[in-house]
Amino acid sequence: MLFPASGAGFRPPRHEQAPAHGDRPLPRTRPVPHEPLPYVQATIDELGTPLAGVTFVVVDLETTGGSPKDCAITEIGAVKVRGGQVLGEFQTLVDPGCEVPPYISVLTGITTAMVATAPRIDAVLPAFLEFARGAVLVAHNAPFDLGFLRAACEQTGTAWPAAASVDTAVLARRLLSRDEVPNCKLATLAPFFSATTSPCHRALDDARATVDVLHGLFERLGPLGVTSLEELTGLTRQVDPARRRKRHLAETVPHGPGVYVFRGPHDEPLYVGTSNDLRTRVRSYFNSSEQRSRMTEMVALATRVDAVPCAHDLEAAVRELRLIAEHKPRYNRRSRFPERALWLRLTEEPFPRLSAVRRTRPGAGVFLGPFADRRAADMAMAAVHEALPLRQCTSRLSPRVTTSACALFGMGRCGGPCTGAQSVAEYALVAEVLRAAVAGDPGALVGPLLERVDRLAAEERYEDAAVLRDRVAVLVRAVRRRQRLETLAAVPEFVLARPDGAGGWHLTVVRRGRLVAAGGAPRATSVRDALALLRATAETVPGPDGELAASVDETELVLRWMEKPGTRLVEVDGTLACAAPGTGGFSGFLARVEAGRALRDPFADGRRLGTRSRPDRVVVA
Repeated sequence: MLFPASGAGFRPPRHEQAPAHGDRPLPRTRPVPHEPLPYVQATIDELGTPLAGVTFVVVDLETTGGSPKDCAITEIGAVKVRGGQVLGEFQTLVDPGCEVPPYISVLTGITTAMVATAPRIDAVLPAFLEFARGAVLVAHNAPFDLGFLRAACEQTGTAWPAAASVDTAVLARRLLSRDEVPNCKLATLAPFFSATTSPCHRALDDARATVDVLHGLFERLGPLGVTSLEELTGLTRQVDPARRRKRHLAETVPHGPGVYVFRGPHDEPLYVGTSNDLRTRVRSYFNSSEQRSRMTEMVALATRVDAVPCAHDLEAAVRELRLIAEHKPRYNRRSRFPERALWLRLTEEPFPRLSAVRRTRPGAGVFLGPFADRRAADMAMAAVHEALPLRQCTSRLSPRVTTSACALFGMGRCGGPCTGAQSVAEYALVAEVLRAAVAGDPGALVGPLLERVDRLAAEERYEDAAVLRDRVAVLVRAVRRRQRLETLAAVPEFVLARPDGAGGWHLTVVRRGRLVAAGGAPRATSVRDALALLRATAETVPGPDGELAASVDETELVLRWMEKPGTRLVEVDGTLACAAPGTGGFSGFLARVEAGRALRDPFADGRRLGTRSRPDRVVVA
């Protein structure tokens, strides 16, 4: 926008100039012609909203948990500032309508008795929104606080104001280096910026500390030339110019579901991903929506993007798994090493024992798993040893040779087959409990463990009960997973169909748990003809019958796709049935454990708060 210049560049006509003191007024004559007025470009300060004139409301909440779906607000604290001056404060406890969990009381100091007489959120919201009217909302980890406020507005029927927002956690990641602070948590930033108030998980104190952090971050904006609100809100959306220049890599990528592969300067796969819209997803890597530091580094190295169109989302997910397992791209974190999965094996010998192995072999014993890591495998093994007196020694025992007993025999944790106190037949009865649990009925194995959990809780030994409960949950999940995998491994072939949303069908052919063909039958076409073509061109699966022909992760993808609402089983060759009674009776127990896990870490939002390295950090040009 151009405006007339002022000062030396602009002179009023002579007849409009004020007369000097003592001079006679000039007669009114014709205006004297003068040169055209010059124009100059307005500055950023003139076009944007200066930060010094913006009113900010820094807000912090205390809640009963981490999700607004099933948790509520217990306290709201806010500080209104403008130009570095505090204009007002807002603080109130809020009755959440339920009891405050004990761990929340320990964390925040807010108890159920404290909020019993506090107003409900429908009475507090109008006052807070009036306090924040016309201001820019600021919060540390803004999605958490603003998410609860938006949810409260929806529940009470209150309109959420269309206000700008600033996340000081994101801003700190953009402006601070790891050499200055190890992470961008409020407890770390407050002492770094010499905040006058220490954050203590109370709303108003945390809001006051966030104000000092905000002002400290503003001091970092001056050398960068950021002086307006528009520049501040756009700071976190900055895109490195080198990354923006690589947008042409997405020009040849088609729309639709499939897999994309970023390749490096030596044609090596850098990253493999999947999407229902390939072109849109690949383009997002070259704009501000992609903020992961490792993805920024990956895009800087990429020279080409290959696309593999797929018939539907299941085929895309399976192809992604196979490509990651085959090439092991350095920027993929999950599924790179499926061969490293752990199994618990009940060995085949006169006195079998449990051992952790990497591979399964037909006829080599009973296998339970797989487990994602050693910790999960150890927890399941400990649960089995809690229930059954299986030997834990690693030596190979013979029924004809006896040795001295170990400490477990004296503790009653082992039947002592090494001493001859337990025969092969008696020991086989113990091992048969585990075999029956893996094959179909885990009740005899898990039932006594759950009874012990209840007994420990009744004795107020809550920590011991929680440890055993978690071990049992890992064991039950492993049994369920193994039974589900064996269900698909036993089926030579079956065909699935799902509606494609446009009147047609997505089709899938699976053989022994492996996706061997994928296609579709558009609207007004014959599904039978499409199936016949798919089965004729399907992959032939080698290997013995009854064994999985794919990785565990691939088979579980097929299982989840099969269990989605709307999926139909079109044809099946063989028997598709789950073991009875299976682990269905323990579904309620697993659901309670999952709910308890969310309560133990109520504020986990899955986002890393560590500072970011180049080129995300903003530096002075």
